[in-house]
Amino acid sequence: MPTRILPAVGDADAVRSITTLLSQLPDAEPVAPVVDSTQLVDTLARLAAESVDELPEVVVVHERIGPVPALELIREVALRFPAVGVILVTSDPGPGLFQAAMDYGARGLVALPLSYEELASRVQAVAQWSVGVRRHLGSGGDVFTGVGGTVVTVGGAKGGVGATLTAVQLALAAQASGRSTVLVDMDLQAGDIASYLDVQFRRSVADLATINDISPRVLADAVFRHETGVALLLAPGEGERGEEVTDRAARQIVSALRSRYEVVVIDCGAQLGGAGAAAVEMADAALLVTTPDVVAVRGAKRAVRMWDRLQIRKAEETTVVVNRHTRGTEIQPALIEKITGTPVAGTTVPANFKELQGAVDAGRVHELDAKSTVKQALWALAGELRLVKAPEADHRRGGGRFRGDRGSVSFRRRKDGGG
Repeated sequence: MPTRILPAVGDADAVRSITTLLSQLPDAEPVAPVVDSTQLVDTLARLAAESVDELPEVVVVHERIGPVPALELIREVALRFPAVGVILVTSDPGPGLFQAAMDYGARGLVALPLSYEELASRVQAVAQWSVGVRRHLGSGGDVFTGVGGTVVTVGGAKGGVGATLTAVQLALAAQASGRSTVLVDMDLQAGDIASYLDVQFRRSVADLATINDISPRVLADAVFRHETGVALLLAPGEGERGEEVTDRAARQIVSALRSRYEVVVIDCGAQLGGAGAAAVEMADAALLVTTPDVVAVRGAKRAVRMWDRLQIRKAEETTVVVNRHTRGTEIQPALIEKITGTPVAGTTVPANFKELQGAVDAGRVHELDAKSTVKQALWALAGELRLVKAPEADHRRGGGRFRGDRGSVSFRRRKDGGG
């Protein structure tokens, strides 16, 4: 059986060099190369959704791949697609990088300029390893092989626009529909999720920052299981500890969570540091919450442009959510979409703080009345984003009830079915 090899190379000259050599290897079947980290993960996810057997046995990652650094990319592939063997191609094959590559999950390292003998030897060894892993998976081994959970980040155009409430309700909706969900507080210095959900827990996201290999047991120790069933990974109680969570640590944490939960909702707050930026870059959907006023909309526009300049997220890949919306306001969603240059969610959240005040003051927003128009809108937004399972009990008129919630919520989706 031929060995399928997927090159991940951003440089055009390197692509030609690598694909030429790979095509000369015995029993090799090179796949069309991918040019960046996003395309690689998307390609593997699409293949894994069909079957583990559809995945290539070997992925060759060039050291200059981007936008995600090569080692971080290798870690994500190793976590999400453990049946795939990864080889790093580098101009610095020293013992330090070799050890780091192995720690991040690579199965081999090949030096530049490429040598036919060395490449053939590494590919053969890694392919044999991959085949062995697949044999183990076929015998029922308990190894995660899915495409990974859906990651959604929620940021604020400025402080006080409702990003945390939005994140909390999205997570509650996903969990209530039957999806395993984790809510992460990545607002590292001013996170309020613990206050919103009446939680006191000594562990936090900072406790995972220095751990190189986040095992399921380590992850379970850091996560708090809320009475609603939502898993919580909280911000540190001491704000200064937020500096311990680097962008590298954030990537590792998000990858570990994605491999264990169906839905990962991350509250990034209004101030985006390195960790938050890494989370936004990795997310399947990035939400930016704004209110329909000049100051907040300007803040949203600034954030979108900054993300684009820093190559964190393109404007068209960011979704703006309009909170505290009223029909009489001068600034409507269509105008916000034009100003920010981003898509605006089809679901707007009404301005009705009276519904929220009691639950917020008591720190019990999970007990918000099901008749609340704010809650209904936010749970409808979860439906629009496809974070929820379709209701099984009542399919009449598209209605249904979530487990653990007394009120029914109908999901208002866009006509094109997009999320």
